[in-house]
Amino acid sequence: MKRYGQTIRIKKEYLELYVKEHAAVWPGVLAQIKKSNIQNYSIFLHEDILFSYFEYTGDNFTTDMKAMAQDPETIKWWEYMKPMQEQWPETPQEEWWLNMKEVFHID
Repeated sequence: MKRYGQTIRIKKEYLELYVKEHAAVWPGVLAQIKKSNIQNYSIFLHEDILFSYFEYTGDNFTTDMKAMAQDPETIKWWEYMKPMQEQWPETPQEEWWLNMKEVFHID
């Protein structure tokens, strides 16, 4: 299992809508997240900063993320969410959310 922390900004004019939509994420998107071996997934909000945390339990992250990126319902969800978000300038071109370095963990 590998832990991931990621961050992105939310455009302030979309804060309420983003929170509302995440209270009822589309069932197909939730199914694909689980199918892609992602568990214990949370998104936190502070002002205009989103922080996500999830645990990846599969054995090929690249393959699982490619499958997620090809899922029709997930594609529609991402297209819906993308205009609400604003990347950090240092986010690599091939990524959307910025992956963060884990600096501490305790079980």
